[in-house]
Amino acid sequence: MSYAIQWVRSLIFNAQMYVAMPVIGLIYLIPAIISPKGAIAACHAYCVWVRWTASWMIGLQVEIRGTPPTDEVMVAPKHQSFLDVLMIYGAMPRGKFIFKSILKYAPVIGQFGLRIGCIPVDRGKRGQAIKKMVADVKAGHALPGQLIIYPQGTRIAPGVKAPYKIGTGALYKELDQPVVPVATNVGVFWPKRGVLRKPGTAVFEFLPRIEPGLEVDVFMKQLEDTIETASTKLNKEAGFDG
Repeated sequence: MSYAIQWVRSLIFNAQMYVAMPVIGLIYLIPAIISPKGAIAACHAYCVWVRWTASWMIGLQVEIRGTPPTDEVMVAPKHQSFLDVLMIYGAMPRGKFIFKSILKYAPVIGQFGLRIGCIPVDRGKRGQAIKKMVADVKAGHALPGQLIIYPQGTRIAPGVKAPYKIGTGALYKELDQPVVPVATNVGVFWPKRGVLRKPGTAVFEFLPRIEPGLEVDVFMKQLEDTIETASTKLNKEAGFDG
């Protein structure tokens, strides 16, 4: 398939993906207002839609490996594209993200994100957000579920080195919950920037959980080694040698 044809297919896919977001939001608006369960159902429906349309519009299949958690844990994924946000969330029953505070003002994403229990964090004020979140969890105010936090804080392209931020370690210590690392190679097919989406199979691998009780520095090294080793292996499986 030529580059030009795949680029056009990608453009159409990207456009319909963003059009579908407010449409599904409107369909589930009343259920979402009535209960967080309605908002969760809406988000899962959108994940299913994107996965289905990606499979035939751009030839990008999704494979989930390992066992997605269903209990109350932290989930620490490799972040390479918007697709990993959707597919990791869609694989679990009650995911909730720590996300940039500015996103709470984004149409649909912000409103539904807050409704499903996502926690907005102001840039530079992560420490305050962690303290508040821990207090809410201990007081029973936070919605139960799988707390998703990206250890590197932003999208990182395959083959690029970037530090793992200590916020994940602080949460690990304070919440005293298991952490489930997640590796992926989705960035090989869905770049951080640009229109083109490549055909292939994007893999999202839920790895063995790290139990609570480790020293923070030991935990952070184990988390980074686990995710990076598995992601590098998946990248090579997809034909990426960078």
